[in-house]
Amino acid sequence: MQEPRDPGTADQTGVDRQEEIVGYRGVAACHAAGISYRQLDYWARTNLVVPSIRDAAGSGSQRLYSFRDLVVLKVVKRLLDAGVSLQNIRKAIETLRSHGVADLAGITLISDGTTVYECTSPEEIVDLLQGGQGVFGIAVSGAMQEISGSIHEFPAERVDGGEVTVAMRDELAERRSARKTG
Repeated sequence: MQEPRDPGTADQTGVDRQEEIVGYRGVAACHAAGISYRQLDYWARTNLVVPSIRDAAGSGSQRLYSFRDLVVLKVVKRLLDAGVSLQNIRKAIETLRSHGVADLAGITLISDGTTVYECTSPEEIVDLLQGGQGVFGIAVSGAMQEISGSIHEFPAERVDGGEVTVAMRDELAERRSARKTG
């Protein structure tokens, strides 16, 4: 049995544990991932990236995305920008869904524009490169850091409907808030 964690603490990857109790609405998810709301809606309706906290339940309901969902959205965006087909992205995302946030930090995705590979060690990367084709890499930890740095600018809401307290915000968000008001 795991002991409860303070929601304002970070794990070994530096990711704030808030993702367990807060979520982000569509507009914040779009800004964090660098995508349009239309893309977000399409990806959710076609089950490419479905919000893990709360999906839409009819007209007027709001989807609620976890931090992990935002990382997956960012990775999908990068793969699309690199020319990877939506079909191959779907396969890659299924692999990512099997990992928790801590696991995502150690993954690098490698692609030749057609196939997407998951690499968790330098040996795997070397083996892939020996095929002679040009590849690119997406470090998922980089996407996580980008989202961690920008997500505090957007409103979050607790999964249980309670209020997000100041104690749940990080020091950097506090400084930003102080600069804006002072």
